[in-house]
Amino acid sequence: MTEDHIHPHDHAYCHAHGIAHSHGHVHENQKAVVNRLARAIGHLEKVKKMVEDGEDCSEVLIQLAAVRSALNSTGKVILQDHMRHCMVDAISAGDHAAVEELCQAIEKFIK
Repeated sequence: MTEDHIHPHDHAYCHAHGIAHSHGHVHENQKAVVNRLARAIGHLEKVKKMVEDGEDCSEVLIQLAAVRSALNSTGKVILQDHMRHCMVDAISAGDHAAVEELCQAIEKFIK
């Protein structure tokens, strides 16, 4: 199934997986990213329960570190996929604004 969209820069695009970008392709790691996020959400729910149950702070911090690591790892997969596909497509199409958008996203991600 594909979806048609209008990009903020007023050009139309079609996406096969429901994630809006200015180029039409399926991200090869989408399923892996969704699975990683589901696991991270599960771990974060466990951390919340640990706090609610008054478990040892050291154990909570260790679990939080594991969640943060999982999210960073997921971000790395998304970034690599974006660089290999979205950015290659954007540059080929002359969409140099995409480079600036990526730089801004990286800045926020690594804060």
